[in-house]
This record gives sequence, structure tokens and C-alpha cells, in this order.
Amino acid sequence: VQLQASGGGLVQAGGSLRLSCAASGRTFSNYALGWFRQAPGKEREFVAAINRGGGGTAYADSVKGRFTISRDNAKNTVYLQMNSLKPEDTAVYYCAASWAVQATGAMSGYHYWGQGTLVTVSS
Repeated sequence: VQLQASGGGLVQAGGSLRLSCAASGRTFSNYALGWFRQAPGKEREFVAAINRGGGGTAYADSVKGRFTISRDNAKNTVYLQMNSLKPEDTAVYYCAASWAVQATGAMSGYHYWGQGTLVTVSS
């Protein structure tokens, strides 16, 4: 499956952005999906994940209550709604697809990765 992330940009602290990740190539609903991010000089980290059916989600503690992951299987797209953004949310955000049924926060559980979209939050 090929993944294409979009929606990044520059936003002030407290603002919102919605990231999208469009998939093509294979049956979208066969994959659990996740968002990860990598800040400058830091390792890539888990942000959020959603299972195949969309009924189960998982979030990193740092984004709980602020970010929401969702998917539209009819549009082959997964979204990350980011509210109350903080400067520490600045990073390149990557979407990823997993053969697993359940959402997972482990990078090793993902088999396909998109190219990333940059989110910059100014203070």
C-alpha cells in the first residue's frame, strides 16, 4: 500500500491542524493505521493509532485529549485532528499501515510508511 500524508504547516500555539493520509494500492480496510512523529534531533515516536474497523484507538500520553485519529474506509484516508497545539508538537508527522487488526503503538508493527508532513507550532 502507498501512503501520502498532507496537511502540515505553520500554526500558532493553541491552534489546530488536521492531517490526512491517503492510501492506495491495496484494500485500505485490511490495515490498522498509525501516526508517528519525529522532532529535530529526536527519535521517531508514536502519536496515535486506529484499528481496522475504526472502533479502537490508542494515543500517546502527550497527545491524549488534544489529538483525535479517525479513518474513512470509503475514502481510503486516515486523519489526525490536532487541537491545542504546543511548540513541542513541532515535528515531521508520518502515517503508517499495519497488517495487524488492533491498533498498536510499536513502530515494528508497521509495514508501510508515508513520506511525512511537517508541522511547526510557533510560541
